[in-house]
Amino acid sequence: MLGLYAAVVVIWGSTWIAIQYQLSVAPEVAVAYRFALATVILLAWCLARRLPMRFSLRDHLFMAVLGICLFSLNYVLIYVASTHLTSGLLAVVFSTIVIMNMINGAIFFHRRPETRTLIGATIGLSGIAMVFANDLAAFDLTTVGSIGLLVSLAGSYIASLGNMASARNQGRGIPVMQANAYGMLYGSVLLFAYIGLAGIPLTFDTSPSFLMALVYLSLFGSVLAFGFYLTLLGKIGPDRAAYSSVMFPVVALLLSTWFEDFHWTSNIIWGVGLTLIGNVVILTKRVPKPASAVLEQVASNPTGVKS
Repeated sequence: MLGLYAAVVVIWGSTWIAIQYQLSVAPEVAVAYRFALATVILLAWCLARRLPMRFSLRDHLFMAVLGICLFSLNYVLIYVASTHLTSGLLAVVFSTIVIMNMINGAIFFHRRPETRTLIGATIGLSGIAMVFANDLAAFDLTTVGSIGLLVSLAGSYIASLGNMASARNQGRGIPVMQANAYGMLYGSVLLFAYIGLAGIPLTFDTSPSFLMALVYLSLFGSVLAFGFYLTLLGKIGPDRAAYSSVMFPVVALLLSTWFEDFHWTSNIIWGVGLTLIGNVVILTKRVPKPASAVLEQVASNPTGVKS
């Protein structure tokens, strides 16, 4: 479980750098190329392994919901929001998916979040807010930033709905890889349809940096990371799995320190510390009492009545 979690955090935390090499084309086009290639890779892998690919029409409907919410529409909204918000503020907004998953989990699956998860999420979100305190202080709701805020919140909530669709699919016994393959297919089709209707030029960059970034984002950032993340979601629940979104900016900052000579300040150090504490709180389980201690307690008070 920890291996899946660490892989998701490291891969998605590193995609921020790779995305920078994709900006030579329109963001929507870059995302469409990314998931189109990921679809080809996943479908080829499923067919090569002769995995079962026949599902009911209802299951295909929910896999389409997964693709629209998690592999297309949410990305378009987040990219649109990035034109109005700083990357730091955008990271803060997207990390609220932790809270959104808790709420949606209660609505759709009647799943009450654990107290430990609520405490850890609060600590982690406070840490992210501290890391990007300057972005929060400079934000002006009266400007176009309010549009960016609403759009980014919408994108984050739609991504959370995609998480719920995946939880439903796994509950129905649909394997993650097949669901992702179909989901990315449906999401890619929607993206290319949107690009055509919006009149966005479908250009392609053949430079080595663009091609390497495309392969990395498709294979690692999409096929592997989404496979790991949604498997994790099925194992530990949407609320705890979503906490990985709080850790992405931390990894991005570490890589920025190495590649971009990023300088750390005291509020960033304290903020990162809080996110790590929140990480520990959420991922560690309460240790149950040993069986001997339970038996001893029952033996000393067999009626269970407090004196």
